[in-house]
Amino acid sequence: MPQFTRRSLIQKTAIATSFAAIAPAINPATTDTAAATVFHVFAFQWKPDATEAQKQKAATDIAAFQGQIPGLLQTHVGPNISPRGKGYTFGGIMQFKDQAALDAYVQHPSHQALLAWLVPLIDAIELDLRA
Repeated sequence: MPQFTRRSLIQKTAIATSFAAIAPAINPATTDTAAATVFHVFAFQWKPDATEAQKQKAATDIAAFQGQIPGLLQTHVGPNISPRGKGYTFGGIMQFKDQAALDAYVQHPSHQALLAWLVPLIDAIELDLRA
């Protein structure tokens, strides 16, 4: 019988759980990439002058997009708990029904209002992944 450590079990469980969460969105038979689900992933490094209140407001405002932004299927946002975050202490993932919904989100007035006050407080990285 193979030996398992607590760490290896947690890692295997985390990988399996993560895949199980996104597997329904992955359809290898889909040839129309415009209709494929899109994940918007982001992480922030806060600048030194960012306050705890501003960090909390960012989390609240981003979570509030759920129900406001057409085509936004899921939103998960919060502190980065990874010890390998390389200074990115906050992040999230958003699932959109398709590329058109992501494109509309970028121009949406609620998103633009968030960017107006948030961008001066962060160094960010973003990834958009088509499933």
